[in-house]
Amino acid sequence: MILIFDFGSQTCHLIARRLSNLGVEVKIVDPELEIEKIKKLDPAGIIFSGGPASVYQRKAPKIDRAVFDLGAPILGICYGWQLIAYLLGGKVVSGSKEYGPAAIKLKLKDKELKILDNLPQSFTVWLSHGDTVNKLPSGFRVIGSTKDVRACFSVNKKRKIYGLQFHPEVEHTVKGKDILKNFAQKICRLKIKKRKISLTKIIQKIKKEVGRNNKVVCAVSGGIDSTTTAVLIGRAIGKNLIPIYIENGLMRLGTKEEVKKTFKKLLQMEPIIIDKQELFLKKLKGVINPEEKRKIIGSLYIRLFEKEAQKIKGVKYLAQGTIYSDVIESKGTKKASKIKSHHNVAGLPEKMKLKLIEPLRSFYKDEVRLIGKKLGLADSIVFKQPFPGPGQAIRIIGQITKDRLQKQQQTDQIVLQELEKAGWLKKVFQSFPIMTGVKSTAVKGDARFYGEVVALRVYGSSDIMTASWSRLPYDLLQKIASRIVNEVAGVSRVVYDITTKPPATMEWE
Repeated sequence: MILIFDFGSQTCHLIARRLSNLGVEVKIVDPELEIEKIKKLDPAGIIFSGGPASVYQRKAPKIDRAVFDLGAPILGICYGWQLIAYLLGGKVVSGSKEYGPAAIKLKLKDKELKILDNLPQSFTVWLSHGDTVNKLPSGFRVIGSTKDVRACFSVNKKRKIYGLQFHPEVEHTVKGKDILKNFAQKICRLKIKKRKISLTKIIQKIKKEVGRNNKVVCAVSGGIDSTTTAVLIGRAIGKNLIPIYIENGLMRLGTKEEVKKTFKKLLQMEPIIIDKQELFLKKLKGVINPEEKRKIIGSLYIRLFEKEAQKIKGVKYLAQGTIYSDVIESKGTKKASKIKSHHNVAGLPEKMKLKLIEPLRSFYKDEVRLIGKKLGLADSIVFKQPFPGPGQAIRIIGQITKDRLQKQQQTDQIVLQELEKAGWLKKVFQSFPIMTGVKSTAVKGDARFYGEVVALRVYGSSDIMTASWSRLPYDLLQKIASRIVNEVAGVSRVVYDITTKPPATMEWE
């Protein structure tokens, strides 16, 4: 197996997933794992993940130096590489910050470096770091650099230790999968075979967890995650599944009607619809902090589901369409940094009457779509844009009022309509406007007008862990902006967000 030491990277699980897809057995462990236990595991290779800490911080996660004497090949990624350099006598400094894409140039002279097999001399890598190695440990040499970071790809050939300042596990590193494959197959000498997702195993696991006679209420929103979750559970327990849609007023227009239609077709059942629009607006009144918004929504959801479940005999479980990106951004591992509290993870109340069941919790968005296709879901559901559980609440910066909510929903429809007309809707991963709460001066009807600025966010991604902004045609951007400014009352101008992830998150809040 390959042992992955988790130093808190947002993409640690993604490293494991890439290797698992190759058929490689992996195990994610804590850096504090005792050396004797590591020896018993007898890893064929070791990977140090990235992480949010700096190696010089007092409580920064470290590793037992004896790991370097095991003889197993080691690959350090970002913080993992910095830690290797630090522990072996190199020097790490703050500065040379890089977030997002950069071009790396490799030195391909050494044919015996199997880690470089099938790699071109130059390609795009994805970075997210504030520290960098500026002095190599003894025995190391640089084999790849970006414009700002010399030791971006380094190696100690004799000790079979490799250091990367970029993230090979993310989709936007062009040859990242090849690097991980080379490490597993040609350095660690492990066999490669493609991993398959088994619907039978997922469904059997649900059956085992729920039991024969227990009922499950499933929170559905019309999106791919919750719909796939419901269909999987429906296949496992049949009519003991009770889908519930809460009309909170924060979703996209027409969502309730779509949910009804979808479940009638897929599972031949009518979901329970609970209309609580006024309640959600009341609870969110005056709330500005995005974390508080998420927690209010998450807690309210649970209480409403619990209340509804009390009316139905035999309900013990609440199912959610939680996926792995929700978990990791909500501080899903011990050393990870919390990015935001997803309403269905860290936004949940501490005490719950129902037991959670989340069959998609360990899968990424592209894997969920693959599962959806295997289940026979229509492309209109499988490739539907992701929509956050808190809905428009986190796309309205500042206070949420009925008026601002209506403007946000109207603006959202304009964006969707124009992207669809131009043939771009299926080409992007996600698209939405943001009511920024910022005001600017405009001229309307030869008079001064002081109104709100709307931001537009459109990007491409596959697993939500990284993203790059979509290069929409200028004419399309102009049409969207013109419609918003002319049709939505109180809007002065439209700006386009061209920030990648990292450093930005998908949503603004």
